[in-house]
Amino acid sequence: MKIVILGCGEVGQDLAGILSEEKHDVIVLDRDKEALGKLKDRYDVMVIEGTATSVRDLIRCEVPEADIVVAATSVDEVNMIASMLSKRLGASTVIARVRNTELSHPDIPLSPKDLGIDVMIHPEYSAALEIVQLIKRAAATDVVTMADEKLQIVGIRLDRESPLVGKSLKEYSLKHDHLTFRVVALNRGSMTIIPYGANRLQANDQIFIIARTEDVAEVIRSTGRLNKPIHNIMIAGGSGVGANVARMLAQENQGWRIKLIEPDYDKAYEMALECKNILVLHGNPTDPDLLATEGIADMHAFIAVTDDEESNIISCLMAKHLNVSKTVALVSKPEYIPLSTTIGLDVAINKKLAASNEIHRYVRSGNVISATMLQGIKAEAIELICSDKSKIAGKPLSKIKLPQGSVIGAVVRGDSAEIATGSTVIQGGDTVIVFTLPEALDDVSSLLS
Repeated sequence: MKIVILGCGEVGQDLAGILSEEKHDVIVLDRDKEALGKLKDRYDVMVIEGTATSVRDLIRCEVPEADIVVAATSVDEVNMIASMLSKRLGASTVIARVRNTELSHPDIPLSPKDLGIDVMIHPEYSAALEIVQLIKRAAATDVVTMADEKLQIVGIRLDRESPLVGKSLKEYSLKHDHLTFRVVALNRGSMTIIPYGANRLQANDQIFIIARTEDVAEVIRSTGRLNKPIHNIMIAGGSGVGANVARMLAQENQGWRIKLIEPDYDKAYEMALECKNILVLHGNPTDPDLLATEGIADMHAFIAVTDDEESNIISCLMAKHLNVSKTVALVSKPEYIPLSTTIGLDVAINKKLAASNEIHRYVRSGNVISATMLQGIKAEAIELICSDKSKIAGKPLSKIKLPQGSVIGAVVRGDSAEIATGSTVIQGGDTVIVFTLPEALDDVSSLLS
């Protein structure tokens, strides 16, 4: 598949790396010669120096023949113009990253289609949605909703007091046989493991469990983690992700007492007018004295989403030191994610990963409906359609040999979702949720084709 990426910023680089490893024909256009050079040295991609709003440059990077064009510069207006030009030049599918959510409103005079945009993504909104899910599941490090919200994947970090430490996955399952769930991946140090029944769990393992949404709370309790109630929430940073988190939490109407600290006076004033049930403060959200004065020690959740990721991590560490139950830090460097949890933070959210996941859904071809990369590990959660001609259709999972590094977590058939067990039989037309390391993805996809 020929994919043109307009913009060599963080999202563009991340996406180019993922797609090139999947053997797509990737072309990246940007004005930054140095950034393009670094990208070219790291990945097997073609790079072209130019402007996303130049017809001549778009033709040079083969936009008219492109299967997909991704407009991922840092400027909304540039992405919109580039999308219009790319569509007019003949690109099959145009995906645009747009921070401003106004284009999503139904009463907007210009729709995304009018601008040549087939798919519009909002990385800040996606990251905010993930944070809100984590606040609702206070004990979890990750929450991913799948199968039209019928299923959830939750990440749980096991502390030394967890009753699961030293137990095999088979023993864990037998002890809680009244629950239907499956441990589909675990992160141990820097290793990502797709586990099987004989694997024994260790302290500090981060395990990923898939279960029916209504069973998730009990599954979390089975790990020894308590879903401590959250009443007081502080948000450091009211732009982009922070503003979206504040709006979503305010709309939930769960009796949360929310404080938001924003350094820009005009933005703070706007948020105060918009969200009447949130206390908006104008000040430096990374100032320890201000955080202490405003009662960070009394908070149950602290969310640091400023543009300074180091300050986000440090302020979350301060909150953790003051016994705040849930800390969430927004980071941009992927290498910070495993590091942040190692030093004591609860959750690190990566905005680039949220954007890449959204774009990835539309880049995948064949029987893959969606692909979601999990925070801090190398495994992906893939939704695939099982073909009637598949070699495994009609066979119980216990009789199927899956590629190494993959496991089937659940099967969706019509309106029902079933957690996969050895007796589960996959039929043609079923949606199968697979957890796999990247190197096993092609083999898994072929098996279900």
